[in-house]
Amino acid sequence: MIALSELIERFEPALLERYAQRLLPSQMQALAAMKRCRTRFAPRMLAQCTACGEQRSVPHSCGHRACPHCQHHDSQVWLQRQLQSLVPATYFLITFTLPAELRGLAWAHQRVVYALMMQCAWDTLNTFSHNDAKLGATPGAVGVLHTHNRRLDFHPHVHMVMPAASLDTRRRLWRTKARRTKARTGAPTGTTASGGYLFSHKALAKVFRAKVLDAIECAGLTLPAALPEAWVVDCKAVGDGSKALLYLGRYLYRGVIQERDILRCDDKGNVTFQYRHAKTDRMAVRTLPGADFLWLVLQHVLPKGLRRARNFGFLHPNSAASIRLLQVLHLRAAPSAAATQAAPARPAWRCTCGQPMVVLCRRMAAMPPDDPPRQCPGRVTPPDKPDPVSAQTMH
Repeated sequence: MIALSELIERFEPALLERYAQRLLPSQMQALAAMKRCRTRFAPRMLAQCTACGEQRSVPHSCGHRACPHCQHHDSQVWLQRQLQSLVPATYFLITFTLPAELRGLAWAHQRVVYALMMQCAWDTLNTFSHNDAKLGATPGAVGVLHTHNRRLDFHPHVHMVMPAASLDTRRRLWRTKARRTKARTGAPTGTTASGGYLFSHKALAKVFRAKVLDAIECAGLTLPAALPEAWVVDCKAVGDGSKALLYLGRYLYRGVIQERDILRCDDKGNVTFQYRHAKTDRMAVRTLPGADFLWLVLQHVLPKGLRRARNFGFLHPNSAASIRLLQVLHLRAAPSAAATQAAPARPAWRCTCGQPMVVLCRRMAAMPPDDPPRQCPGRVTPPDKPDPVSAQTMH
């Protein structure tokens, strides 16, 4: 496995020479953070074993949301929170894609275009739900913004995980939508086939197109001269929604590529990574110069403060009481094991002898990894007497 920090250290000069004029401040900050993540350039932490007194000095992680090393705990917490809000209905994954003609505008005005993409996708689903004969009320959805495809090319789109249900708070009604289809051979008569129908993807695309173009004009941005009439919106059933949430959670906090997918870096300066082909569902590889690879990774760093995930409708955090009420009324079938698990706790930092470590100093200056551990300036703790105050685990 090749660490991303090693590739940054090797190819950063070539990256800056080729793409310096296109890199945004947020991308430069991400580059600097990931370069020193858990390396000799990072500040260090000093800890001591409560039993044997061994001291250990380790580098800090950068904590950046684009770093493949970091945010694993946060992604697990987000996933558990979404799983605990699953409702009794069939879920659908609706993907709203921005056409290629508008990607240049999206790159030039990321904060504006990304935000209106997310809002227009929700407004489209909300409109269809209120106009639907079986729903006729406010739906709920979990929206996640992705800016990449599986090859890591720039490809902005919004995923909406939405149950085929709505909550009418005025009339206090819970409504669901399911369509009975022709039973399979050998299946009991009248069974509901897996999947079903939510909304017409062609109708969703037309409304989404109109809302996005209107929002761009209202934001004062200039539209390209040529725009396609047909946009792409995909709508497919995903069962109880847990697998779709798991898929979205993989890229929410830990960057767009995992380091295990970086296969090799040859002597010519080319980086090869693997990805799963969308049509064949088989693993494929892509090789390109190291600077271009870093550019592919950095172009998906969002502007500072822009949220990649949002909850809408009755799945908004303000409606948590309504979700709990539905679960209390046993409207949902027996929840899956993943949905009932509590959010994972941070693992304890333990010594090689198996006993917990306590933190003596959270932040020291960076030092080469070969140097011996150092005490915090102005603070000395005898090896046979662990610090009783700093009984904390590694963050």
